[in-house]
Amino acid sequence: MKGTSQRWFDHLTPTDRALLSRAAGEAGVPPPEAATNSHALARVLSHPATFQLVFASPEDALLPPETEPQLVPASPFLTFALVVHRSWADLQSASHVEEWVGARQRLPVLGGDDLRDFLAADDRRLFLTELLSSYTRVTSGSAWVHTTRGWRRHRYSELDPVRLASMLEFVPEEERPGVYRRLGDLALFLTGVFPDHTELHGLRPLDEGRLLRLSGLPAEPEGQAGLGGTGGAVALLERLGKRWYRLASRTMRHPVTGTMTVVAEMADHFSAARRSLNYMTDRHLFPYRAGWFGREAS
Repeated sequence: MKGTSQRWFDHLTPTDRALLSRAAGEAGVPPPEAATNSHALARVLSHPATFQLVFASPEDALLPPETEPQLVPASPFLTFALVVHRSWADLQSASHVEEWVGARQRLPVLGGDDLRDFLAADDRRLFLTELLSSYTRVTSGSAWVHTTRGWRRHRYSELDPVRLASMLEFVPEEERPGVYRRLGDLALFLTGVFPDHTELHGLRPLDEGRLLRLSGLPAEPEGQAGLGGTGGAVALLERLGKRWYRLASRTMRHPVTGTMTVVAEMADHFSAARRSLNYMTDRHLFPYRAGWFGREAS
C-alpha cells in the first residue's frame, strides 16, 4: 500500500516537477527535497511564488503573451494542489472566512479554526486535490442491464447524482463501494465548487425521494421540514454525501486502502470539507471553473 507521501509524487508530470523545481528556491527548499519529501513539497505548494508561477496573467513574462488565464502550464493535479495549499496558507492568518449561507449569499464568520484543522492533515489535502482533478474529465455513457422487463439501456453520468445512484440497482455487490464513493465525491464537488448553481437548480421532488430511498435514508431528517430540510439542495446533498461516504467505507472489502481511510473521515467531516472547497472556490477557483470542469469522456 502506497503512503500519502508517495502518492503526491506519483501524480506529478515532468512539467510539474520542473515548475516546482523553479519555485523551490523562493520557498527556501532545496529542489531535490521538493521532489522527494512531502513536507518540503507542501512548503513549496503553499508558497505564493509557486501559485503565481502557475496562475500567471497573460502579461506575465513567465507565459507567452497569447496564453489565456485559465490555460496554465501545469497538470490539473498540480493546479489544484496549489489551490488547496494556497487556501490552507491563507487560512493561517485569516481572522474570518466568508461562509456560504445560500444561493449568492456569503456572510463573514469569525474564526476558521475548523477549516485550518481540517486542512492541516496531509492526506485530506491530497484527497481534495485528487477529487478536484477527477472532475476535469468525467465519465458518461450507457450500458445494457437486465431487468424484469428484459434488457434495457441505462444511461449514466458522473455529474448526475440520480443516474449515478441508479447504478446501485444493478451493479454487483462488490462494485457498490466504488459507486458509493463516487456519489460521495459528487455530492462534495457539487456543494463545494458549485453551491450556488446546486442550490438554485436543485433536484425534483421525485429525484430527491429516489436518492433518499436508494441511500436508505428517511424522507425527513429529525428536526427538519421537507425532503431537503430547511437548507435546500445543498443541505440535502450534504446529508446524502455523508451517508454515501459512510456506506463506501463500511462496504469496502479489506484490506482498506489509505484513500478509503480518508473516505471514512469524510463521512464525519463532510461539512468542513464542503466549506473548505467553498472557500477555495470563492478565493481562487471561481474564474477558472468553466475552463476546468464539465468536460465529459464517453
